[in-house]
Amino acid sequence: MAPHPLINKPAPEFSIPDTNGHMFKFPPEEQGVRVKKPIALFFYPEAGTFGCTREACQFRDALVEKEIFKRTDVQVIGISPDPVSKQKQFAESQNLTYPVLSDEKHIAYQAFHVGKGLLGFADARTTFVIDKEGIIRDSLSATMNFNAHVKFVIKALGKLESQPSVESSSKTNDADANTDAARPDDPSSQIRDELGRVAYVVGA
Repeated sequence: MAPHPLINKPAPEFSIPDTNGHMFKFPPEEQGVRVKKPIALFFYPEAGTFGCTREACQFRDALVEKEIFKRTDVQVIGISPDPVSKQKQFAESQNLTYPVLSDEKHIAYQAFHVGKGLLGFADARTTFVIDKEGIIRDSLSATMNFNAHVKFVIKALGKLESQPSVESSSKTNDADANTDAARPDDPSSQIRDELGRVAYVVGA
């Protein structure tokens, strides 16, 4: 299967309502500044169904039970096409501790190129892992296998931990550039400079 077209690209922006009907802006912001933490964004077909309930609860539990979820401070966000009222009932009945968003018009689905699963009878169950710089690093589309998505996120977060961030890579490159700038010129240039100084002394 070909990789998702958004891999290694900036995550799309969108605004859709949360369980209280308030518009939730993605990527998330705090006081107008984008939150610098990894994100596990999962699209599920329908709130309240067996598979979606299991998946949503597994993400809820992972936030308190899985060390890598706590260590990376990953933000989990769930999305389905259900209306706000159904999402609110779903989130409250399952004690979900992360944002659950309503996407009746498939705004986020279209932005993230999430199509249909189950032979076109339902929206695909798809999860994205986005790094703290806002770049989509990996995705999983597995509509039937609802148990695979938390495991996928754990693995993807492990990869993120083992890779330098864009910011740290930039600092490394700047340091390399400064080191190069501080290096003396090539040997032949040094010899010419030395001969020039000797000639000046003799002439004086």
